[in-house]
Amino acid sequence: MTDTEEKIRVFRGLKGVYFDRSPTTHIDGRKGELRYWGYSIHDLATHSTFEETAYLLLHGELPSSAQLRAFDQALRNARSLPPAIIEIIRTVVDGHPMDVLRTAVSALAAFDPHTSDNSSEAVMQKTLRLTSQVPMIVAAHHRIRQGLAPIEADASLGHAAHFLYQLSGEIPSEDAARLMDLDFILHAEHGSNASSFTARVVTGTDANLHASITAAIAALSGPAHGGAAEDVMHMAREIGDPANAAEYVKRKRANKEAIMGFGHRVYRAEDPRARHLRDGVERLSIEKGEPHWNDILKALVEAMKPYSRLGVNVNVDFYSGVIYHLNGIPEDLFVPIFAIGRVPGWSLQIMQQMENNILIRPLLEYNGPDLREYVPLEQR
Repeated sequence: MTDTEEKIRVFRGLKGVYFDRSPTTHIDGRKGELRYWGYSIHDLATHSTFEETAYLLLHGELPSSAQLRAFDQALRNARSLPPAIIEIIRTVVDGHPMDVLRTAVSALAAFDPHTSDNSSEAVMQKTLRLTSQVPMIVAAHHRIRQGLAPIEADASLGHAAHFLYQLSGEIPSEDAARLMDLDFILHAEHGSNASSFTARVVTGTDANLHASITAAIAALSGPAHGGAAEDVMHMAREIGDPANAAEYVKRKRANKEAIMGFGHRVYRAEDPRARHLRDGVERLSIEKGEPHWNDILKALVEAMKPYSRLGVNVNVDFYSGVIYHLNGIPEDLFVPIFAIGRVPGWSLQIMQQMENNILIRPLLEYNGPDLREYVPLEQR
Protein backbone atom coordinates (compact mmCIF):
# COMPACT_ATOMS: atom_id res chain seq x y z
CA MET A 1 0.00 0.00 0.00
CA THR A 2 1.40 3.39 -0.99
CA ASP A 3 1.41 6.52 1.18
CA THR A 4 -1.42 7.95 -0.90
CA GLU A 5 -3.66 4.92 -0.42
CA GLU A 6 -6.07 4.95 2.47
CA LYS A 7 -6.56 1.75 4.45
CA ILE A 8 -10.14 0.61 4.05
CA ARG A 9 -11.90 -0.85 7.06
CA VAL A 10 -14.72 -3.23 6.16
CA PHE A 11 -17.64 -3.75 8.53
CA ARG A 12 -19.16 -7.04 7.39
CA GLY A 13 -22.92 -7.06 7.84
CA LEU A 14 -22.60 -3.32 8.66
CA LYS A 15 -22.26 -4.37 12.31
CA GLY A 16 -21.83 -1.37 14.56
CA VAL A 17 -22.38 1.10 11.71
CA TYR A 18 -24.86 3.97 12.19
CA PHE A 19 -26.37 5.05 8.87
CA ASP A 20 -28.92 7.59 10.19
CA ARG A 21 -30.63 8.96 13.28
CA SER A 22 -34.15 8.19 14.56
CA PRO A 23 -36.09 9.45 17.59
CA THR A 24 -38.29 6.35 17.68
CA THR A 25 -36.70 3.20 19.02
CA HIS A 26 -34.12 3.14 21.81
CA ILE A 27 -32.34 -0.18 22.27
CA ASP A 28 -29.68 -0.78 24.93
CA GLY A 29 -28.40 -4.26 24.26
CA ARG A 30 -26.21 -4.45 27.35
CA LYS A 31 -28.92 -3.40 29.79
CA GLY A 32 -31.71 -5.17 27.89
CA GLU A 33 -33.81 -2.05 27.35
CA LEU A 34 -36.30 -1.25 24.59
CA ARG A 35 -38.36 1.94 24.28
CA TYR A 36 -40.77 3.28 21.66
CA TRP A 37 -40.63 7.10 21.55
CA GLY A 38 -39.28 7.08 25.12
CA TYR A 39 -41.89 4.69 26.52
CA SER A 40 -40.59 1.46 28.05
CA ILE A 41 -41.69 -1.71 26.32
CA HIS A 42 -42.58 -3.00 29.79
CA ASP A 43 -45.15 -0.23 30.30
CA LEU A 44 -46.57 -0.69 26.82
CA ALA A 45 -46.76 -4.47 27.20
CA THR A 46 -48.52 -4.11 30.54
CA HIS A 47 -50.91 -1.25 29.85
CA SER A 48 -51.24 -0.62 26.11
CA THR A 49 -52.92 -2.29 23.14
CA PHE A 50 -51.59 -2.90 19.66
CA GLU A 51 -53.82 -0.15 18.27
CA GLU A 52 -52.53 2.37 20.81
CA THR A 53 -48.91 1.28 20.30
CA ALA A 54 -49.30 1.53 16.52
CA TYR A 55 -50.66 5.08 16.94
CA LEU A 56 -47.70 5.95 19.17
CA LEU A 57 -45.21 4.63 16.63
CA LEU A 58 -46.78 6.47 13.70
CA HIS A 59 -47.48 9.77 15.49
CA GLY A 60 -44.80 9.98 18.17
CA GLU A 61 -47.23 10.52 21.06
CA LEU A 62 -49.77 8.44 22.93
CA PRO A 63 -53.29 9.22 21.68
CA SER A 64 -56.14 10.82 23.55
CA SER A 65 -59.30 8.73 23.90
CA ALA A 66 -60.83 10.48 20.89
CA GLN A 67 -57.71 10.03 18.78
CA LEU A 68 -57.48 6.34 19.65
CA ARG A 69 -61.16 5.79 18.80
CA ALA A 70 -60.68 7.45 15.42
CA PHE A 71 -57.49 5.50 14.70
CA ASP A 72 -59.08 2.20 15.73
CA GLN A 73 -62.13 2.93 13.58
CA ALA A 74 -59.92 3.72 10.60
CA LEU A 75 -58.23 0.33 10.98
CA ARG A 76 -61.61 -1.43 11.19
CA ASN A 77 -62.89 0.47 8.14
CA ALA A 78 -59.84 -0.73 6.18
CA ARG A 79 -60.69 -4.41 6.63
CA SER A 80 -61.29 -5.34 3.01
CA LEU A 81 -59.44 -7.11 0.22
CA PRO A 82 -60.19 -6.66 -3.49
CA PRO A 83 -61.73 -9.83 -4.99
CA ALA A 84 -58.76 -10.01 -7.37
CA ILE A 85 -56.41 -10.41 -4.39
CA ILE A 86 -58.44 -13.38 -3.18
CA GLU A 87 -58.11 -14.88 -6.66
CA ILE A 88 -54.35 -14.32 -6.60
CA ILE A 89 -54.20 -16.11 -3.25
CA ARG A 90 -56.15 -19.01 -4.77
CA THR A 91 -53.70 -19.13 -7.68
CA VAL A 92 -50.62 -19.38 -5.42
CA VAL A 93 -52.38 -21.28 -2.63
CA ASP A 94 -49.71 -24.01 -2.44
CA GLY A 95 -46.93 -21.53 -1.74
CA HIS A 96 -45.41 -20.90 1.67
CA PRO A 97 -47.53 -18.34 3.56
CA MET A 98 -44.69 -15.80 3.46
CA ASP A 99 -44.43 -16.14 -0.31
CA VAL A 100 -48.20 -15.76 -0.63
CA LEU A 101 -48.16 -12.73 1.66
CA ARG A 102 -45.35 -11.09 -0.31
CA THR A 103 -47.14 -11.71 -3.59
CA ALA A 104 -50.48 -10.40 -2.33
CA VAL A 105 -49.00 -7.22 -0.79
CA SER A 106 -47.16 -6.51 -4.02
CA ALA A 107 -50.38 -7.01 -5.98
CA LEU A 108 -52.29 -4.65 -3.67
CA ALA A 109 -50.29 -1.80 -5.18
CA ALA A 110 -52.40 -2.19 -8.32
CA PHE A 111 -55.61 -1.54 -6.36
CA ASP A 112 -54.64 1.16 -3.88
CA PRO A 113 -55.84 4.64 -4.94
CA HIS A 114 -52.69 6.28 -3.52
CA THR A 115 -50.02 3.82 -4.68
CA SER A 116 -47.81 6.36 -6.45
CA ASP A 117 -48.52 9.21 -4.00
CA ASN A 118 -45.63 9.53 -1.54
CA SER A 119 -47.05 12.50 0.34
CA SER A 120 -47.17 12.05 4.12
CA GLU A 121 -50.98 12.01 4.12
CA ALA A 122 -51.18 9.32 1.43
CA VAL A 123 -48.48 7.18 3.04
CA MET A 124 -50.37 7.27 6.34
CA GLN A 125 -53.58 6.16 4.62
CA LYS A 126 -51.75 3.33 2.89
CA THR A 127 -50.19 2.34 6.21
CA LEU A 128 -53.60 2.08 7.84
CA ARG A 129 -54.90 -0.04 4.99
CA LEU A 130 -51.92 -2.39 4.96
CA THR A 131 -51.98 -2.77 8.75
CA SER A 132 -55.50 -4.16 8.39
CA GLN A 133 -55.01 -5.99 5.10
CA VAL A 134 -51.89 -7.99 5.99
CA PRO A 135 -53.60 -10.11 8.69
CA MET A 136 -56.55 -10.60 6.36
CA ILE A 137 -54.24 -11.96 3.65
CA VAL A 138 -52.63 -14.42 6.09
CA ALA A 139 -56.01 -15.61 7.37
CA ALA A 140 -57.60 -15.82 3.91
CA HIS A 141 -54.74 -17.94 2.58
CA HIS A 142 -54.94 -20.26 5.56
CA ARG A 143 -58.68 -20.74 5.06
CA ILE A 144 -58.40 -21.25 1.30
CA ARG A 145 -55.66 -23.88 1.58
CA GLN A 146 -57.94 -25.83 3.90
CA GLY A 147 -60.71 -25.75 1.29
CA LEU A 148 -62.66 -23.19 3.31
CA ALA A 149 -64.02 -19.79 2.34
CA PRO A 150 -62.38 -16.66 3.81
CA ILE A 151 -64.38 -15.22 6.68
CA GLU A 152 -66.04 -11.86 6.27
CA ALA A 153 -64.64 -8.97 8.29
CA ASP A 154 -66.24 -8.20 11.65
CA ALA A 155 -65.94 -4.58 12.70
CA SER A 156 -66.90 -5.40 16.31
CA LEU A 157 -63.55 -7.07 17.08
CA GLY A 158 -60.20 -5.53 17.94
CA HIS A 159 -57.18 -6.05 15.70
CA ALA A 160 -55.74 -9.15 17.40
CA ALA A 161 -59.09 -10.80 18.08
CA HIS A 162 -60.16 -10.18 14.50
CA PHE A 163 -57.11 -11.95 13.12
CA LEU A 164 -57.72 -15.02 15.30
CA TYR A 165 -61.40 -14.98 14.32
CA GLN A 166 -60.65 -14.85 10.60
CA LEU A 167 -58.10 -17.62 11.04
CA SER A 168 -60.34 -20.11 12.85
CA GLY A 169 -63.92 -18.90 12.42
CA GLU A 170 -64.34 -18.77 16.20
CA ILE A 171 -64.38 -15.72 18.47
CA PRO A 172 -61.24 -16.11 20.60
CA SER A 173 -61.25 -16.00 24.38
CA GLU A 174 -60.31 -12.70 25.99
CA ASP A 175 -57.02 -14.20 27.21
CA ALA A 176 -56.10 -15.61 23.79
CA ALA A 177 -56.85 -12.28 22.09
CA ARG A 178 -54.86 -10.34 24.70
CA LEU A 179 -51.85 -12.63 24.29
CA MET A 180 -51.89 -12.18 20.51
CA ASP A 181 -52.30 -8.42 21.02
CA LEU A 182 -49.26 -8.50 23.31
CA ASP A 183 -47.28 -10.41 20.71
CA PHE A 184 -48.08 -7.74 18.11
CA ILE A 185 -46.97 -4.98 20.50
CA LEU A 186 -43.65 -6.69 21.19
CA HIS A 187 -42.94 -7.23 17.49
CA ALA A 188 -44.19 -3.84 16.27
CA GLU A 189 -40.81 -2.11 15.87
CA HIS A 190 -37.17 -2.90 16.54
CA GLY A 191 -34.90 -0.34 14.95
CA SER A 192 -32.73 -1.09 11.95
CA ASN A 193 -33.16 -4.84 11.73
CA ALA A 194 -32.71 -6.63 8.39
CA SER A 195 -36.27 -6.16 7.12
CA SER A 196 -36.58 -2.54 8.28
CA PHE A 197 -33.22 -1.68 6.72
CA THR A 198 -34.36 -3.37 3.51
CA ALA A 199 -37.49 -1.21 3.52
CA ARG A 200 -35.34 1.89 3.92
CA VAL A 201 -33.01 0.86 1.08
CA VAL A 202 -35.98 0.42 -1.27
CA THR A 203 -37.53 3.69 -0.08
CA GLY A 204 -34.22 5.39 -0.78
CA THR A 205 -34.85 4.82 -4.49
CA ASP A 206 -38.13 6.79 -4.19
CA ALA A 207 -40.15 3.58 -4.47
CA ASN A 208 -43.67 3.52 -3.02
CA LEU A 209 -44.83 2.07 0.30
CA HIS A 210 -46.12 -1.19 -1.18
CA ALA A 211 -42.77 -1.84 -2.86
CA SER A 212 -40.87 -1.19 0.35
CA ILE A 213 -43.18 -3.33 2.49
CA THR A 214 -42.98 -6.12 -0.10
CA ALA A 215 -39.19 -6.01 0.14
CA ALA A 216 -39.35 -6.04 3.94
CA ILE A 217 -41.55 -9.15 3.85
CA ALA A 218 -39.02 -10.80 1.55
CA ALA A 219 -36.21 -10.03 4.01
CA LEU A 220 -38.24 -11.31 6.95
CA SER A 221 -38.90 -14.60 5.16
CA GLY A 222 -35.25 -15.60 5.57
CA PRO A 223 -34.84 -17.97 8.55
CA ALA A 224 -31.88 -15.98 9.92
CA HIS A 225 -34.25 -13.06 10.56
CA GLY A 226 -37.79 -14.31 11.07
CA GLY A 227 -37.53 -18.06 11.53
CA ALA A 228 -36.56 -18.38 15.19
CA ALA A 229 -40.08 -18.96 16.57
CA GLU A 230 -40.66 -21.81 14.14
CA ASP A 231 -37.24 -23.27 14.98
CA VAL A 232 -37.96 -23.15 18.71
CA MET A 233 -41.10 -25.21 18.20
CA HIS A 234 -39.12 -27.75 16.17
CA MET A 235 -36.57 -27.87 18.99
CA ALA A 236 -39.22 -28.36 21.68
CA ARG A 237 -40.68 -31.26 19.69
CA GLU A 238 -37.24 -32.81 19.29
CA ILE A 239 -36.52 -32.59 23.03
CA GLY A 240 -39.91 -34.08 23.83
CA ASP A 241 -39.53 -34.12 27.61
CA PRO A 242 -38.07 -31.63 30.12
CA ALA A 243 -35.71 -34.33 31.39
CA ASN A 244 -33.98 -34.34 27.98
CA ALA A 245 -33.25 -30.61 27.88
CA ALA A 246 -29.88 -30.60 29.65
CA GLU A 247 -28.47 -33.38 27.47
CA TYR A 248 -29.82 -31.66 24.34
CA VAL A 249 -28.03 -28.42 25.24
CA LYS A 250 -24.81 -30.29 26.08
CA ARG A 251 -24.83 -32.09 22.72
CA LYS A 252 -25.62 -28.97 20.71
CA ARG A 253 -22.94 -26.88 22.43
CA ALA A 254 -20.37 -29.65 21.97
CA ASN A 255 -21.10 -29.54 18.25
CA LYS A 256 -20.95 -25.72 18.28
CA GLU A 257 -24.59 -25.56 17.17
CA ALA A 258 -26.98 -22.79 18.16
CA ILE A 259 -29.80 -23.27 20.66
CA MET A 260 -32.87 -21.74 19.05
CA GLY A 261 -34.43 -18.79 20.88
CA PHE A 262 -31.20 -17.82 22.64
CA GLY A 263 -28.91 -14.96 21.69
CA HIS A 264 -29.60 -11.82 19.69
CA ARG A 265 -27.63 -9.60 17.33
CA VAL A 266 -28.34 -6.60 19.59
CA TYR A 267 -29.04 -7.85 23.12
CA ARG A 268 -26.34 -9.13 25.45
CA ALA A 269 -28.78 -9.21 28.37
CA GLU A 270 -32.14 -10.96 28.16
CA ASP A 271 -34.36 -9.60 25.42
CA PRO A 272 -36.71 -7.25 27.34
CA ARG A 273 -39.68 -8.48 25.30
CA ALA A 274 -39.26 -12.09 26.39
CA ARG A 275 -40.51 -11.77 29.96
CA HIS A 276 -43.97 -10.68 28.85
CA LEU A 277 -44.49 -13.80 26.75
CA ARG A 278 -43.00 -16.08 29.43
CA ASP A 279 -46.00 -15.59 31.71
CA GLY A 280 -48.34 -16.01 28.75
CA VAL A 281 -46.86 -19.39 27.84
CA GLU A 282 -47.29 -20.63 31.39
CA ARG A 283 -50.93 -19.54 31.63
CA LEU A 284 -51.89 -20.72 28.16
CA SER A 285 -50.18 -24.11 28.50
CA ILE A 286 -52.20 -24.79 31.65
CA GLU A 287 -55.42 -23.51 30.04
CA LYS A 288 -54.90 -25.78 27.02
CA GLY A 289 -53.95 -28.79 29.14
CA GLU A 290 -50.45 -29.00 27.63
CA PRO A 291 -48.11 -27.89 30.46
CA HIS A 292 -45.22 -30.00 29.14
CA TRP A 293 -44.38 -27.35 26.53
CA ASN A 294 -43.83 -24.75 29.23
CA ASP A 295 -41.88 -27.28 31.29
CA ILE A 296 -39.56 -27.96 28.33
CA LEU A 297 -38.90 -24.24 27.88
CA LYS A 298 -38.18 -23.79 31.61
CA ALA A 299 -35.77 -26.73 31.52
CA LEU A 300 -33.97 -25.22 28.53
CA VAL A 301 -33.59 -21.87 30.29
CA GLU A 302 -32.10 -23.66 33.29
CA ALA A 303 -29.70 -25.66 31.10
CA MET A 304 -28.57 -22.48 29.32
CA LYS A 305 -27.82 -20.47 32.48
CA PRO A 306 -24.05 -21.07 32.28
CA TYR A 307 -24.01 -19.30 28.91
CA SER A 308 -25.84 -16.16 30.02
CA ARG A 309 -22.55 -14.63 31.18
CA LEU A 310 -21.42 -14.86 27.56
CA GLY A 311 -24.40 -12.80 26.44
CA VAL A 312 -26.44 -15.77 25.20
CA ASN A 313 -29.85 -15.11 26.71
CA VAL A 314 -33.48 -15.75 25.90
CA ASN A 315 -34.99 -13.70 23.07
CA VAL A 316 -38.61 -12.90 22.24
CA ASP A 317 -38.98 -15.77 19.78
CA PHE A 318 -38.20 -18.37 22.45
CA TYR A 319 -41.74 -18.12 23.79
CA SER A 320 -43.79 -16.88 20.84
CA GLY A 321 -43.67 -20.12 18.84
CA VAL A 322 -45.14 -22.19 21.68
CA ILE A 323 -47.86 -19.57 22.20
CA TYR A 324 -48.84 -19.85 18.53
CA HIS A 325 -48.81 -23.66 18.74
CA LEU A 326 -51.03 -23.66 21.83
CA ASN A 327 -53.49 -21.47 19.91
CA GLY A 328 -53.63 -24.12 17.20
CA ILE A 329 -51.70 -22.06 14.66
CA PRO A 330 -49.60 -24.02 12.12
CA GLU A 331 -45.85 -23.52 12.26
CA ASP A 332 -45.61 -22.04 8.76
CA LEU A 333 -47.76 -19.10 9.96
CA PHE A 334 -45.33 -18.12 12.73
CA VAL A 335 -43.31 -15.74 10.53
CA PRO A 336 -46.39 -14.18 8.88
CA ILE A 337 -47.65 -13.35 12.38
CA PHE A 338 -44.36 -11.55 12.99
CA ALA A 339 -45.06 -9.57 9.80
CA ILE A 340 -48.57 -8.66 10.97
CA GLY A 341 -47.20 -6.97 14.07
CA ARG A 342 -44.34 -5.29 12.22
CA VAL A 343 -46.32 -3.39 9.54
CA PRO A 344 -46.54 -0.16 11.60
CA GLY A 345 -42.82 -0.35 12.39
CA TRP A 346 -41.85 -0.89 8.77
CA SER A 347 -44.13 1.95 7.72
CA LEU A 348 -42.63 4.24 10.33
CA GLN A 349 -39.11 3.47 9.08
CA ILE A 350 -40.27 4.20 5.52
CA MET A 351 -41.83 7.53 6.56
CA GLN A 352 -38.67 8.59 8.36
CA GLN A 353 -36.57 7.66 5.34
CA MET A 354 -38.87 9.74 3.13
CA GLU A 355 -38.53 12.81 5.35
CA ASN A 356 -34.97 13.47 4.23
CA ASN A 357 -34.51 10.82 1.60
CA ILE A 358 -31.16 9.73 0.25
CA LEU A 359 -30.13 6.84 -1.93
CA ILE A 360 -28.48 4.24 0.32
CA ARG A 361 -25.38 3.20 -1.61
CA PRO A 362 -22.60 1.59 0.45
CA LEU A 363 -19.35 0.48 -1.16
CA LEU A 364 -17.62 -2.84 -1.67
CA GLU A 365 -13.84 -3.04 -1.37
CA TYR A 366 -12.46 -4.67 -4.50
CA ASN A 367 -10.12 -7.61 -3.83
CA GLY A 368 -10.10 -9.26 -7.27
CA PRO A 369 -7.41 -9.60 -9.97
CA ASP A 370 -5.28 -6.70 -11.19
CA LEU A 371 -5.93 -5.26 -14.67
CA ARG A 372 -5.91 -8.10 -17.21
CA GLU A 373 -5.57 -8.10 -20.98
CA TYR A 374 -8.65 -9.18 -22.91
CA VAL A 375 -8.01 -12.30 -25.03
CA PRO A 376 -10.23 -12.69 -28.11
CA LEU A 377 -12.52 -15.72 -28.06
CA GLU A 378 -10.73 -17.49 -30.92
CA GLN A 379 -7.42 -17.32 -29.02
CA ARG A 380 -8.65 -18.83 -25.76
